[in-house]
Amino acid sequence: MGCGSSNHLQSIQLSTSNTAAAPPGTLDLVGIGGTIQLYTWGNYSSGKQKLLANQPVAFQVSITPDMPLSGDLATPPETVTLSPNGLLTAVPPFVCTWVNSAVPPATSPAWGVGGSYTVTATYLGFTSPPVFVAVASASAGTDGGTNPTGECGPPPTS
Repeated sequence: MGCGSSNHLQSIQLSTSNTAAAPPGTLDLVGIGGTIQLYTWGNYSSGKQKLLANQPVAFQVSITPDMPLSGDLATPPETVTLSPNGLLTAVPPFVCTWVNSAVPPATSPAWGVGGSYTVTATYLGFTSPPVFVAVASASAGTDGGTNPTGECGPPPTS
């Protein structure tokens, strides 16, 4: 550090990338045994962002309150696991937290998140903004002709 300059941690955030500190928005945990890797980034007073690899980051997962289908999810979470290094995995009992709001004569679904998990990370007294995780590890079933293939949620993007 030079005279009069500082570089202090200001906040932390989660990302699905270990090369960019991009906030991920709502994540979709797709498929039986599906996984999502989360990374924690530090935001410093210099404006720089740094991946907090090999640092004592603590991850937490909980049920998102005030969502209609979140009441169908167990507390503590039983349909996902979160490893100490930030790996989310869909585990039994498999669920679908997406809701199809399409009505006939529509022949394709209109998806919305009806329930989710909230993931945060804590490091040196800072807690990240939450990341919301919908789960699509079970079939939603057919729904009045608007979901003829029984999918759960929108198709994954690559």
